[in-house]
Amino acid sequence: MKTSLFIVIVIISGAFAGLVHGSANLVIVEPYLDSATSIEQQGLLAEGDDEARFWAEYENYRTWQKGGQVIAGILLGVSMGALFGIVYAISRESLPGGSDLGKSLFLAGIMWAVVYFVPFLKYPANLPTVGEPETLAFRTILYLSFVAISCMGAVIFYKISKRFTGRKKLYAFAGYCVLIISSFVILPNSPDDISLSQGLVDGFRIASILGVSAFWVMMGLLFGVLWSKYKPHIHTV
Repeated sequence: MKTSLFIVIVIISGAFAGLVHGSANLVIVEPYLDSATSIEQQGLLAEGDDEARFWAEYENYRTWQKGGQVIAGILLGVSMGALFGIVYAISRESLPGGSDLGKSLFLAGIMWAVVYFVPFLKYPANLPTVGEPETLAFRTILYLSFVAISCMGAVIFYKISKRFTGRKKLYAFAGYCVLIISSFVILPNSPDDISLSQGLVDGFRIASILGVSAFWVMMGLLFGVLWSKYKPHIHTV
C-alpha cells in the first residue's frame, strides 16, 4: 500500500464530500432551522425579552453558525473519510463490484445505512429547539449507543458471513436484523415531546437525510474514481 497516496485520496475525497454536505445543509436544512428559531424567538419575546437585543444576538449567532457550516462539514468529511478509507483498504478484496468505483459505492451505501440511517430510524434528527437541555446528555448517550450497536453488529456479522457460502450468507444478515430489531425494542425512546408542527419537523428530517446521503454518494464516487486512477494498493519497485 502506498501510504502517502492513500492519505491524499482520503483527504481529498473526504474534504470534498464534506464540502458538498455542508453546502447542501446551507441550502436545504438551514431554512428549517430559521423557521424553528423564529418560533422560539416569538416565545422568548412573549416572555418579555427585549426585542432589539434579542434580534441582535440572534443575527450574530446565526451568521456565525452558518459561516461555520461548510468548514465543519469539511472537517467532519475528512474524519469520516479516514474511517471509510481504512474500512475500504481492509475489506476491498471481499467487496462486491467489478471495479473499485463499484466497490467504493457499495461500501458507501453500507456505511450510510449502518452508521446513519439505521440509528436514524430509532432516533430521527430533531431541530435544535426540540428537547430540554436537561435531557441532552441522555439523548446523546441513547443515539451514540445505537450507532455503536449498529456498527459493531455489522462488523461481527460480516465476519460471521465469511464462514458461509452462497445463500447461507443471508444468515449473518438475518442475525444483524435480529440485533437491530431487539435494540429497537429494548432501548427507550427519546424522552422529549415535540411541540413544533409535525410538518416542520418532518421537512427538517427529510432535508437532513438528503444532506447526509449527498455526502455518502460523493464519498463513494470520488474515492472510487481516485482509487481506480492512482491504485494505491499496487506496489511499485
